[in-house]
Amino acid sequence: MELEKFSYDNKIVKQFAFATIFWGLAGMTVGLWVALELIYPQLNLFEQITFSRIRPLHTNAVIFAFVGNGIFMGVYYSLQRLCKARMFSDKLSKIHFWGWQLIILAALLTLPFGITTGKEYAELEWPIDIAITLIWVVFGWNMFGTIIKRRERHLYVAIWFYIATFVTVALLHVVNSFELPVSILKSYSWYAGVQDALIQWWYGHNAVAFFLTTPYLGLMYYFVPKVAERPIYSYRLSIIHFWALIFLYIWAGPHHLLYTALPDWAQSLGTAFSIMLIAPSWGGMINGLLTLRGAWDKVRESVVLKFLVVAVTAYGMATFEGPMLALKNVNVIGHFTDWIIAHVHVGALGWNGFLTFGVLYWIIPKIFRTELYSKKLANWHFWLGSLGILFYVVPMYWAGFTQYFMWQEFTKEGLLRYPNFLETVIQLRPMHMMRALGGLLYLSGFVLLTYNIIKTVKAGSLLANEDAEAPALTKDEGSHAGEHWHRVFERKPIQFMILSLVVVIIGGAIEIVPTFLVKSNIPTIASVKPYTPLELQGRDIYIREGCYVCHSQMVRPLRFETERYGEYSKAGEFVYDHPFQWGSKRSGPDLAREGVGNLKKSDAWHYSHMLDPRSMSPGSIMPTFQWLHDDPIDTASTPAKIRAMITLGVPYPEGYDKKANADLMIQANAITESLKKDKIETLNDREIIALIAYMQRLGKDITANKSTTTQP
Repeated sequence: MELEKFSYDNKIVKQFAFATIFWGLAGMTVGLWVALELIYPQLNLFEQITFSRIRPLHTNAVIFAFVGNGIFMGVYYSLQRLCKARMFSDKLSKIHFWGWQLIILAALLTLPFGITTGKEYAELEWPIDIAITLIWVVFGWNMFGTIIKRRERHLYVAIWFYIATFVTVALLHVVNSFELPVSILKSYSWYAGVQDALIQWWYGHNAVAFFLTTPYLGLMYYFVPKVAERPIYSYRLSIIHFWALIFLYIWAGPHHLLYTALPDWAQSLGTAFSIMLIAPSWGGMINGLLTLRGAWDKVRESVVLKFLVVAVTAYGMATFEGPMLALKNVNVIGHFTDWIIAHVHVGALGWNGFLTFGVLYWIIPKIFRTELYSKKLANWHFWLGSLGILFYVVPMYWAGFTQYFMWQEFTKEGLLRYPNFLETVIQLRPMHMMRALGGLLYLSGFVLLTYNIIKTVKAGSLLANEDAEAPALTKDEGSHAGEHWHRVFERKPIQFMILSLVVVIIGGAIEIVPTFLVKSNIPTIASVKPYTPLELQGRDIYIREGCYVCHSQMVRPLRFETERYGEYSKAGEFVYDHPFQWGSKRSGPDLAREGVGNLKKSDAWHYSHMLDPRSMSPGSIMPTFQWLHDDPIDTASTPAKIRAMITLGVPYPEGYDKKANADLMIQANAITESLKKDKIETLNDREIIALIAYMQRLGKDITANKSTTTQP
């Protein structure tokens, strides 16, 4: 059979590899700084690097810049070789690379300045969301073009995971990012309250599933057998792993919302499918590790295999822990605590980080036609990274249990033993110091990798176009005797993509559609009213400053929470919240009832607290927000914001946008007069006035003596 000559594009692989290293160092450095800010609040030096603004920058940098570029590095390297074809278009490859880097740069230029949607892992504003969509389409176009012109009949299992990643991430991003622009850098989520929470965590959980997991499983299926020089352990297990995983994963999002105002049936579905996820997840881990059966001598000798083995093991640990956290009696301990931080970082540092490092150590010497500069440095990296993970996650597990046990402990008289939230914060300081040490060790190992890669690159020369040859793909003549039935799907990439999309849509549709169409899922509450113009401006400031990063607004129906925070939260409370603000971590107390009951504080207290938190709460780790006392409210945006809310269904009177600022000033004057009584002089148009208005509104629509609901 005549062989066709072609070449692999290694230049694009090199570009994504270098970007992976650059953004990984940047993102993890920001992460270390964020960890130190929780120990030394003085490190919140100025507005743009406060904890609540750069923590989202850290998560976006690590997820989409470090891991994202790592995915594309591995996909562009492996896909060409699995398809025995050069990438479909060099031009599309370049557009994809530079487009993705510009998106990351846009995040860097917006998040520290408070330009955010306020939705975790989806903070980027609407113009950037559009750019993400376009660049993702470019990636998919290039990938499918390559698959279609392949010279290998069957699609290897790694490609299945790449296909599922492309179609599902596209679906998740488009649905969750459906928002109404107010200006070029401001939008409101189209969804509100409970619906917004459900879609956000359907997206958030499955961003972990289909951005941090499925593409990396594809890389595992390619690089573990390649480095070990052994075939994957079980083809049949690969099939079960793939289809079961993508079907079950999409249902699991509601387990992030247990004990919240989400309808109980949705919570129960999330729990049930989360438990079932153990089987396919561990099936994948077993398939990866058993590929190395009889090859453990190679693991001892190969630093690349060491990284890959620990990565796959960390995947197994994280995917066991996740379903366990979906059990209500376990979730009640972990939710809102540092346990979740530990859980996330087992996956991020162990699974994503170590697999990326292993792939880098494998690819760079290959494409630069040289040996790795120093295996000794790589081994030092391995042990520093491993110790870094342990020093990071163990204190965070300890911190999580400490938080839970202190929050829920009662005296024998039936009173909260630790009524002051700050008692918990102070207790966690040593654990946070250990976490920062772990981050420093992990980052130090990454620095060693960077030096090692630089020296390796300098010692070699890039093989930009790697010559290869393979026979042309002949016409498909249908199934063959004795062939496994799944082989039929593997020959039809478009049908495979459509089937994958159908499989993932099922779970999402069954959970989301009834929440929108069946009105009884969100009972209305007659006393809940729209925010006043000043409160709406204050809420936008609250979101801009990232207050949701540290404070929840969701009182769960648990005795220790209702004793501490007041009446538990109801679904109908949040019908005008675009976006919802339930939060996912309590570095500070819950704020859902901040304006009522024993939690209510004076306007002067809030003014002074934002100016100097430690003057009002000794031991607080909260940043100072002096600029709120100096910067004026953007009243020019008020009419547009009111019109946007009316479009979203908030029942403001017709034409209210024209008089909204007049009402805003009336309420602002009242707060200014209140502050004067406490000898605080300030202008009535400062941002702090709007934020005080919002804080004092929280919980006022719901009181212990007033919980009448109506079913529409």
